[in-house]
Parts: sequence; structure tokens; C-alpha cells
Amino acid sequence: MRAVYFEQFGGPVSLREIPEPACPPDGVIVSVEATGLCRSDWHGWMGHDPDIRLPHVPGHEFAGRIAAVGASVSGWAVGDRVTAPFVCACGSCPECLAGDEQVCRAQEQPGFTYWGSFADAVAVPRAAVNLVRVPDELDLVTAAALGCRFATAYRAVVAQGRLRSGEQLAVHGCGGVGLSAVMIGVSRGARVVAVDVSSAARAAALALGAVAAIDPSGDTDVPGAVRAATDGGAHVSVDALGSTATSVNSVLSLRRRGRHVQVGLMLAEHARPGIPMDRVVAHELEIRGSHGMAARDYREMLAEIAAGSLKPGLLVGRTIGLEEAPAALAAMDAPATGSGMTVIVPARGA
Repeated sequence: MRAVYFEQFGGPVSLREIPEPACPPDGVIVSVEATGLCRSDWHGWMGHDPDIRLPHVPGHEFAGRIAAVGASVSGWAVGDRVTAPFVCACGSCPECLAGDEQVCRAQEQPGFTYWGSFADAVAVPRAAVNLVRVPDELDLVTAAALGCRFATAYRAVVAQGRLRSGEQLAVHGCGGVGLSAVMIGVSRGARVVAVDVSSAARAAALALGAVAAIDPSGDTDVPGAVRAATDGGAHVSVDALGSTATSVNSVLSLRRRGRHVQVGLMLAEHARPGIPMDRVVAHELEIRGSHGMAARDYREMLAEIAAGSLKPGLLVGRTIGLEEAPAALAAMDAPATGSGMTVIVPARGA
């Protein structure tokens, strides 16, 4: 099969023929019809993730049809339309048994712990725990965004942030996760303030219903600007980018007893930011991480998509073929010139 492949961190990325993945006895092989291009994939290529072993195939958010079913799998058949969270859980550790598969201690991650979905096919282990059926009315390009960015934003805002109608939400970084958080916040009756250096991203956030969009470049006092736009500070603030500056600004943007949710990966030189703990203590702030969403929790999100209150398809900015993916991956750390998610459609280059 065709796959995007690299043998050196930060080195050349190419499209080449590699062997098809073996079907796990308890899992399936998915024929990839769409797979999202995410900054996490760029982090992996750069060597910021210790789980990656070279050579490697990236890609962790995908949707497609089942092409093969393991011998011990029941309830799934060839041709079923499916997606999966980027955390493939074991189903048997204490965290999984408690319903927290997104922090499974024995988790596997396509595109990180094993070869991923920038390919014609990808394996999904433990189908009973990790597969999500894609409703017929949801197209697979849109579904590809659910396994990481949209589902991650949904859990961050709804479960970890506990956002309520009438509250103020600040979103720092309006890429795929951030714009998803804006949409989800607006759908739940919050007033949303977006922060991003990209004028296109700010415009997209306003189009989705944000009441203000702040440019953090130059000498902008971002926390002050957010507090001014949110009547004294956000109830919930989400760092959807993952940098020292955005995480600190997010915490300082909160009102007393506010809730900071860290979604953007904090890797390399950003792994140990100087969080203002004096403010955390004095204002009784909450700091929570958010790491994807378990397959078992997709039901509520999919119901809201079916009802039309959430429209993740609006967040897809462009689609590209598999042959265009190497260059697109290498460009992920450059300033964004557009808005929305990039989704790879392998069949375009078949």
C-alpha cells in the first residue's frame, strides 16, 4: 500500500510503497478514506514524542470502511463506516474499567506508538473498545476530524471545562482544536473570545459566533484584552495551541475561580512552563489537562451533530491527496495562511 514515510526525525518525508498492516485478532483493518493533518503529526516528525520508533508512518485521526476483521471480533463487518479515537485503549486497566479510556495506561496511538493513517490502510486494535460507527448522514471527511481535534475540543469544553450557558469562554489558538472549541462553546450558549495571530483564524472564529477576536502579536496584553472582553475574565479558558505563552496567558485570562484547560501539547522547550501559581492559589483557579475522548463518550457528541447544533464539516478548510501530504506535514510549523483543518483523502492520488 501507499504511505507517507520517514526514517529520520525532521528529515525527508516521502510517499512510498510499504507492506499492508496485519489485522489484529481483536481488531480490524480500516481502509482510510480520509485522515486529518494535525500539528501533533508535525511534533511526531520532529522527534518530540518519545513513543515513536523509526522508520515511521504518521497519522492519527481518520475515518474509512472496515477492510478486514480479526478472528475474535464480533459486531463489526467488512464495509462498516468507522472512526476511532487517537487513544486506542486496552479496555482492562484500572483507568479503562473506571470509564477513562482516554488515559489508558496501556494505550496505543496510531501514528505514534505504531504506524498510522497517512496511508491506504491502518490497523485498529481492540475493536470492541475503540471503534466508533459513523452515522450514514455524516461524510467521512468530516468524520476524520472527530478522532482527535473535534472530539478533544468537545471533551475539553464540556467535561473538563464544565462550560455552562451564559459563561465566558476564552480560546487561545484557533487552529482545528481551537475553532472546534469556539463552535462548541457557542452551541452551549457561552460568550466566546478567540485569540490567534492569524487574521484568517480570527475571522473564522468570528464567523462561528465568537464575540471578539484578539491578535496577540506585538505588545498586546493578551490577558488584559481577554479580561476586558469577558467582563472581568473568562470562566473557562482553553489553551488549544500548546506553548508557554498561550498556557500562561490562558491562566491569567481567568476570573476568580475560573477553569484553565490545557489541550495543546506542551512538548520540547514548552514542557515545563512557568505557570503563575500565585494567581492559581489566590484566585482558587482550576488547572486541568484534556487528552482526547474515549470511544464510549462519542454518543452525545454525535447526537448534537445529527441534530445540527454542531457542524464540524464547516471546520474543514481543504482536502489534499496523499502525494501532497509530505510537503503539507513539513509546513505545519509555519504561520497559517488560511483557516480550518486540512484533511488528506488518499483516493485523490490513487
